[in-house]
Amino acid sequence: MMPGIDPKKLEQTLKQLGMTMENVSSSQVIIKTENGDIVINNPQVVKTSMKGQIVYQISGDGAPQFSQDDINLVMEQTGVRDEIRVKKTLEETKGDVVEAIMKLKSE
Repeated sequence: MMPGIDPKKLEQTLKQLGMTMENVSSSQVIIKTENGDIVINNPQVVKTSMKGQIVYQISGDGAPQFSQDDINLVMEQTGVRDEIRVKKTLEETKGDVVEAIMKLKSE
């Protein structure tokens, strides 16, 4: 769970506080946002319960994902036909379509 901490002592302390923690086996987590999806592959997910409230802690390397519609829109608005270049620009702008369009138009 936490490096450098005795798991049994941590578990006892959490129980005293009315908390429980458990690892959730996961292969992928997808977070949907207004600007596209964030996909985290092979994440570490911990479910924590405290006083009836459940919190999920997710750690791992996430990358923004964008739809083909986003890619097509950027290509259409900028006149850029290189899909790889458009995807790279969307990655640099963290999926922000407007910023990607402005960046490509200014190049």
